[in-house]
Amino acid sequence: MLMKTESEQQTGSQYPESNTFSKQDGVVRKSLVVGCGAYLPENIVTNDDLAQRIDTSDAWIRKRTGIRQRHIAADGELTSDLAAAACKPALESAGVDPEEVDLIVLATSTPDNTFPATATRVQAMLGITRAAAFDVQAVCSGFVYALSVADNMVRLGQANTALVVGAEVFSRILDWEDRGTCVLFGDGAGALVLKSGISEAGANGRGILSTHLFADGTHYDSLYVDGGPGTTGQAGFLRMAGQEVYRHAVHNMAEAVEIALEANELNLPDIDLLVPHQANIRIIESIGRRLSVDSDKVVATVGSQANTSAATIPLALTHAVENGRVKSGDLIAMTALGGGFTWGSSLIRW
Repeated sequence: MLMKTESEQQTGSQYPESNTFSKQDGVVRKSLVVGCGAYLPENIVTNDDLAQRIDTSDAWIRKRTGIRQRHIAADGELTSDLAAAACKPALESAGVDPEEVDLIVLATSTPDNTFPATATRVQAMLGITRAAAFDVQAVCSGFVYALSVADNMVRLGQANTALVVGAEVFSRILDWEDRGTCVLFGDGAGALVLKSGISEAGANGRGILSTHLFADGTHYDSLYVDGGPGTTGQAGFLRMAGQEVYRHAVHNMAEAVEIALEANELNLPDIDLLVPHQANIRIIESIGRRLSVDSDKVVATVGSQANTSAATIPLALTHAVENGRVKSGDLIAMTALGGGFTWGSSLIRW
């Protein structure tokens, strides 16, 4: 039985500051996922809508990507607006009051401004007063990177309740005359609420089991924005070498899941739900086949939401939860690859 220390009794904290527990107890401090939420802008743009603007068609887009439509932020609707709108239902589903949150990590490649961090604006919008708040930028891998940062801070006792958010308005950095890229992306946001908890040690205990991050900057020019808000002094648009991204995405994302399973002494059949980055239905299906995960265990929302970059994983996971596809004790594997290249994976015991 774990007893409160004198310090805990004085502060009212439910958990000790230390991240270490007796091995004999068979428990460890983990990040428990206690809530999730999502937000998609009201404006829906179908493939037929795009066909009126550029040389494309619904059949061409569906055949190559599986995408039917995407949500596009309204004029004046910013990344912070989307992020806050996703955080509110996440907090509600978790039964967590804003004043309990002591950490916000926001993954985005489309911040409101070059600085300050968009996470600080989200903090103010939610009425959170005492949380550390900052952005993480790893493009489509951003949510996995942000989850890793938040998880480590919770495990180390630097935070007890964290909001991990992926939010993007990619529509603002698209060349709407480039049919090879503009048809692929949409806007949206998703959020998870993490809470420090005492869980069974090992892979059977609830919570985030592990995260695994990778990068290879030799592919920097395969997926990038050719301009601001960096130091170039000019606005830019997304540019992508599609075939190169596809080739690395399937291999790297699948391998990242295999590495995570091995680290936790688990096997491919142990996966109850695979939530990959929603870039392209072909990539999603190829990853599922490589990992021998049945199609009914693979979450695919790309058809109705397109690629929302750092927001795809929390959006897809929230969709699965709301549709009853996630049960207590399920092993959820998440994986993504983004510009840089950056990529990574995470395992969660729900």
